[in-house]
Amino acid sequence: MSSDSLPTGSQFLSLHLLETLVAVLPVRDENGSPKSIVYGGSERHMITSQARRRAERVHTRDRANAGIGALAGRSTGLRTREWALIASRELCSVHGWEQGEALRTARAVIEATGLKFGDVGKKTVANLTKVLLFAPSDAGVRIAAHISEQAEELRTWTAQYLEAQAAAAVKAKKSRKGAQEEPSEPEAADAADAKLPALPAASRAAVLTALAPRDAIDIALYGRFLAEIADSPNVDGAVQSSHAFTVHEAEQVDDFYAAADDAKLDRKKNALDFLDAADDAGAGMTGYQSLITGTFYRHAVLDRVKLRSNLRAAGMNAEEAEELSVAAEREFVTAFVDAFPEAKKNSTASTGSLPALVLAFEGERPYNYAAAFQAPVDENPLDKGGEGPAGPAAVKRLLKHHSFVSRRRPDIRSGRVLTYDPQIDELLGSLTDVGATPVIRTEELTG
Repeated sequence: MSSDSLPTGSQFLSLHLLETLVAVLPVRDENGSPKSIVYGGSERHMITSQARRRAERVHTRDRANAGIGALAGRSTGLRTREWALIASRELCSVHGWEQGEALRTARAVIEATGLKFGDVGKKTVANLTKVLLFAPSDAGVRIAAHISEQAEELRTWTAQYLEAQAAAAVKAKKSRKGAQEEPSEPEAADAADAKLPALPAASRAAVLTALAPRDAIDIALYGRFLAEIADSPNVDGAVQSSHAFTVHEAEQVDDFYAAADDAKLDRKKNALDFLDAADDAGAGMTGYQSLITGTFYRHAVLDRVKLRSNLRAAGMNAEEAEELSVAAEREFVTAFVDAFPEAKKNSTASTGSLPALVLAFEGERPYNYAAAFQAPVDENPLDKGGEGPAGPAAVKRLLKHHSFVSRRRPDIRSGRVLTYDPQIDELLGSLTDVGATPVIRTEELTG
């Protein structure tokens, strides 16, 4: 089934999820505090879409690389600043190059293609690109293979490139000293670049091909933006993700902790007199950490037409793009349900959480149901005018909202719900109008 023959109303797969988290901190701001937003006049805890997307992308990539799931063995991407380091390691381990020459050559070749690197005077960033580059995971291997194949030509070119670069740096330094002022960074870069020998056309084409999205499925799903190289294609992702937020008002706990010093406690335990015990009293380290608890609503959308278009643009024929799109949709849904940001995973066991409810359906456009929770859930008991615990209350609100909207939007079709909570399962059985069919496996959510 190609993108041109998708059934009417099935272009967008909308996913909605409710999950309850207890004493976790999956994402934090620059001060180490939980992130929050104000919505409906109340402060809510927030888990950013960036954190969610990375967790889902890495989950999909790791399963594919491990030979698990619908994308087993498929090509995936790697987002990093270390492409020169990766290519140089490949040159050394596979092609027998000396380490210093390999790194100088790989850096020069990638830089001359259009990517800017860190200051050569700072060892920590000198061989890192200034921006993260999302490219197929085998890009470094391909770049190294081309450098090795064209070793004679590229060794000569690299020597000329580095010599011209050094001369341009000396000239710029003298110019600054004479003018008694520092030129702007763009001016200095333009002056240096104008003197550098161009990378041979075949080598530039080889690097661009290596860095192109090609068949990396996570690039087709989540997209990439690369402004530094005008003729390297950007990809508008097929996945839209919203920030997750609590359906009720935010409540934060500043947890005081004390880390024990084992050696001190051992001395105290075996102290021969009172003074020894007193000297070794107290914790080795103390501090505070912020923890959050709540029921979160989150939402994501897969544009099936865009996914197929991205794969076709990467060079696949219609049949290949269709086959991979179907597999990618299954893995995307699996990652949406199972993946979780890993911050403080060992101290909070947050990655073991399972959603209380997942709602999936197709439509001619995306549908975000955040409005169902504009008024925060009141967790006071029912006999006191509240809605009770946030989990069941949020499920009722979400399904009521979906049933109401779907009666007015004829393109919404094939609603499906999945729960991992037995109490929610009982609740679903008691509702007269769920607006969706219960399923028991994540793959059934794709319809």
